[in-house]
Amino acid sequence: MIPVRSAFNILNHPPPALPLFLIRYSSSSTNNLLRSAMETYSKDNKEAKKDEQQQQQQQQQREACDNGACDVSSNQSNKVADDILPHILNLYASRASPQDFEIYAPDASFEDPLMCARGVKQIKSAFYSLSKVFSESKIVEYTLQENILPHGTREILIDNKQYYKFMGKDIDMISLIKLYVENGKVIRHEDCWDKKPLWNKETSKVPLVGKLIEMAKRGSMFATHAMMRFGKDPTT
Repeated sequence: MIPVRSAFNILNHPPPALPLFLIRYSSSSTNNLLRSAMETYSKDNKEAKKDEQQQQQQQQQREACDNGACDVSSNQSNKVADDILPHILNLYASRASPQDFEIYAPDASFEDPLMCARGVKQIKSAFYSLSKVFSESKIVEYTLQENILPHGTREILIDNKQYYKFMGKDIDMISLIKLYVENGKVIRHEDCWDKKPLWNKETSKVPLVGKLIEMAKRGSMFATHAMMRFGKDPTT
């Protein structure tokens, strides 16, 4: 307890004012502390927002994979596509070997606007015939995307530009190649010219028209298959 006399003296003689330089120093230190605290809070707030956005993106990607297809090409290596792509390039460049067709499942199908092949033998005939029709053929540009569909099926989309030389004439064509892969093997190969959907009995609005188109494709495939000796590998 402060004695009464001491308290009286304190009231009559307040402590001297702080020197001006101490006041300035104290004010400057306080401002620095406040500024540092605000910067730390701003940084922590930005990091928290960034973490929240990443969590939202991951949640959206998980929901997309649960509900349908999700794109895996931007986040991880396209292992399946990387294994298959060199063989696809060989097929379209008229330099296919028997090993290039090992990417297909035994009952795989191939379809474009002109023909519909079923089984590896017919797919061989379709691509072996390219060198008989064109003096040169190849995929000159492409972009790749790999998606995971329900039940684990992988969809590989090859947005590409193809080049052909027919009777001395150069032909450039835009195409979208769709490959559906299960257990590392292609089960279906579609080549959509000008990126337009294929016409068949499943996609045609008029069932009869779709059936006629499919019959024409099958007839074209049979003629090509016979011409190429029913998918026999060429001798080297």
